[in-house]
Amino acid sequence: MNKILKVLVVLPALLFLVTGVRWLVAPAGVAPMFGLTLGEGVALSSQVGDMAGFFLTLGSCMLIALITGRRSWYYPAIMLLAITAVGRIVAWMSHDATLALGLIGPEVVVAIILLVASRRLPEAD
Repeated sequence: MNKILKVLVVLPALLFLVTGVRWLVAPAGVAPMFGLTLGEGVALSSQVGDMAGFFLTLGSCMLIALITGRRSWYYPAIMLLAITAVGRIVAWMSHDATLALGLIGPEVVVAIILLVASRRLPEAD
């Protein structure tokens, strides 16, 4: 069971890392996946920097948790995913944004997987 759980953590972690690198090297190819049009000037800088930082931090925390066996590394990733999902819901409820269930669903599912992993996978000594 723990091996399956580790696979369920490592696969999205690698996907998040690849997404973060894509934001750094080819943002025009990844932006449409999030319904974004690339801005110009400072807006582009914010998009690339914020999105790369988000995904690289997310994937790194997940892999560090697996590699070191330290449960505390799961919590920043759980928080990033959960707060992002809540932010999308707030945007829909308060700012007339489209309800992005296709983005919210995976965020919630991965956050739950990470919460389970933080509880079930053995803590390193």
